[in-house]
Amino acid sequence: MRYLFGAVGILALLALGPLAGAQEKTGTVRTYYIAADEIDWDYMPGGGDNMMGMAPHGYAKFFAQHGSKFIGRVYHKAVYREYTDATFTHLKPRPTDQAYLGTVGPIVHAEVGDTLRIVFHNHGTHPYSIHAHGVEYDKASEGSLSAGAGNVGVAPGATRTYTYSVPERAGPGPNDPSSIVWLYHSHVNERRDVNAGLIGAIVVTKAGMATPDGLPKDVDHEFVALFMAYDENSSWFIDQNVRRFVKDRKHLSKVQTLPFDPDGRVDAVFGTGFIPANFRFTINGYQYADGPVMTMHRGDHVRWYLLSLGEGLNIHTPHWHGNTVLVGGQRTDVAYIGPASMVTADMVPDDPGTWLLHCHFSEHMEGGMVARYRVLP
Repeated sequence: MRYLFGAVGILALLALGPLAGAQEKTGTVRTYYIAADEIDWDYMPGGGDNMMGMAPHGYAKFFAQHGSKFIGRVYHKAVYREYTDATFTHLKPRPTDQAYLGTVGPIVHAEVGDTLRIVFHNHGTHPYSIHAHGVEYDKASEGSLSAGAGNVGVAPGATRTYTYSVPERAGPGPNDPSSIVWLYHSHVNERRDVNAGLIGAIVVTKAGMATPDGLPKDVDHEFVALFMAYDENSSWFIDQNVRRFVKDRKHLSKVQTLPFDPDGRVDAVFGTGFIPANFRFTINGYQYADGPVMTMHRGDHVRWYLLSLGEGLNIHTPHWHGNTVLVGGQRTDVAYIGPASMVTADMVPDDPGTWLLHCHFSEHMEGGMVARYRVLP
């Protein structure tokens, strides 16, 4: 009798098979064309201190200077940029509401169950790669120095396609909101690559919670904030930047560090001189709130993706003036991140105005790790 029931059961499953398959969600293959481009980047494009609403003074003046023995505000860097197709001849315009991203690479969106194809081209002068956190990949798509990974770096002028699966373990966990953030970055010579600027973000949304573009359905605005102290002394381009921008190279000391602030007071933590001048404390590559303002409306559901990477001094405490957020279900207005941290915070702003978002480490704030966000009525 049990064999009869077994046969009936098999026939029933065969009959329902096509229907059952039709009810399963088929993941989307999402393709991005991303290149490593080398550009000149101005850390303070407006030349002012928008944190204080005044001309630069103190450390802001120190970082803005174009002296004979300093590089100044502009550095040659490498960044990720998105293109329209595999020819990598047409740069994809960054939407106006994403101008605030600055040095951060294109935001890659996926939903649990999707497959990501990142076609990567190296327009630069050094081997670079893409190494993605969180998602699933084989050795060919690891993009990092490790045994068995083969030729990790993509040579200048070459192209490689990275393929990532987005299983459930890459998506939001039981206590997470509908989407979370992961880093991607170059991992050939990571210290030089990262300080040069090759960092981006992957946002993964829970299955069934994404729009056709992969964005979370229940969010009005999402903002990526990379709290990054770039050590330009360790970038690929420090010598090139010295040759291009330092006027008095004959008397330049590349190891100069003075334990005084710009007003002559003892500052053993930060100091002045050539080496400290090349530590750029930024949010998305901008110092002293000298980048585009992130804008939202009162009552919007706003999701913040907080990132950091790089040197050990990249321990930060992002703080929002004027409003509060939820991080892991906890109400706060200060989060905590360290190198290679990825934190998601939700905000429903109720206090209109233009407010600061900054690192609450005093020396980082004084060094310019400040941005602005605006809540409209």
